[in-house]
Amino acid sequence: MKILELYIHIPFCVKKCDYCDFLSFAADEQTQKSYVAALQKELAFYGAKYKDRRITTIFIGGGTPSWLKEDYMQAIMETVYHYFSVEQDAEITIECNPGTITEHKFEVYRRIGINRLSIGLQSVHNEELKILGRIHTFEQFLKTYDMARKHGFSNINIDLMSSLPGQTPEIFCDSLYQVLKLKPEHISVYSLIIEKGTPFYELYRFDAVRQAAGMQTESLPTEEEEYQTTKMTQHILKEAGYHWYEISNFAKPGYECRHNIGYWKRVDYLGVGLGASSLIDNVRYSNTRDLYTYLSVPADSLHETAAQITRNEQMEEFMFLGLRMRDGFYRDEFTQAFGIPIEAVYGDALNHLQQEELLLKREGRIYLTDKGMDLNNYVVAQFML
Repeated sequence: MKILELYIHIPFCVKKCDYCDFLSFAADEQTQKSYVAALQKELAFYGAKYKDRRITTIFIGGGTPSWLKEDYMQAIMETVYHYFSVEQDAEITIECNPGTITEHKFEVYRRIGINRLSIGLQSVHNEELKILGRIHTFEQFLKTYDMARKHGFSNINIDLMSSLPGQTPEIFCDSLYQVLKLKPEHISVYSLIIEKGTPFYELYRFDAVRQAAGMQTESLPTEEEEYQTTKMTQHILKEAGYHWYEISNFAKPGYECRHNIGYWKRVDYLGVGLGASSLIDNVRYSNTRDLYTYLSVPADSLHETAAQITRNEQMEEFMFLGLRMRDGFYRDEFTQAFGIPIEAVYGDALNHLQQEELLLKREGRIYLTDKGMDLNNYVVAQFML
């Protein structure tokens, strides 16, 4: 059987954070109930369509999936198990936010097979959490984390956010050191991006332009401070025994996120829920982003877009996704995917980047140097066909 990863989108939040441009919003009880029913119908439809596939990972994201009532989450997972062939050792992740979780929810999560948590902390400093518009405090996060351990969760990711307004590299590293005391299995570190359509865009858009241009900023860290934060983060986590395996992700050995690695290796994935995307047999689909449409049309009519990925686009994706990973990829993987040696397509680009000391080719593997990881956007631009 071919493998398939499953992403389940829960778009509901208690309150949308001021920096967030994800498809998420607050919703009443009836809307959530109707959404879960529609989600179950979509899962049943695709379970029949892809009955020849085995599910290796499941990721429940949002929004804030942990805000959903535990009865609804149980119903969703029971539908998955009924209609799909889920591997016994499947990695099953749910995103959780402090302030939305209870002891009983963790009990239910364990019972329905969820074995990995991704907890959105972002900062240990309450003043920074307030700036971001988060609904929780650091103390609430600690309570959530303790509950998770109490209920037997042994694979936990903690999300942190750097480059916040007024934040210095030293302030961010204080967050990092306090998180390390908790010994999570996985840490994700993302830089704040000022996205259009968010309250942060109205507040900081001109500062973001200054930052990108290497100019002096008013509230956001400068480009040089961003770089210092990145290098300090890599050093601190390496010293603490975490494997830097992708641009923004660090894990203790054996705890790398299998679901995300699947994305970077272009494993087929099915996305269900409002606005969810899928990549199956080199066709990319996107569900409608309109809630009324999602709740009212049949499951086979949810796609808003569907596009065949050309061979050149597949090669480009192979390169820029594969090079996000610290260990890169093996030359043979390219040959197996496309039937030709990688040098036949990208020989000049590989040699050029190797001469610039941005890329290495050793023992059949192609990967970026530290300098190449720092200049990742420049590197991947060399592989556009």
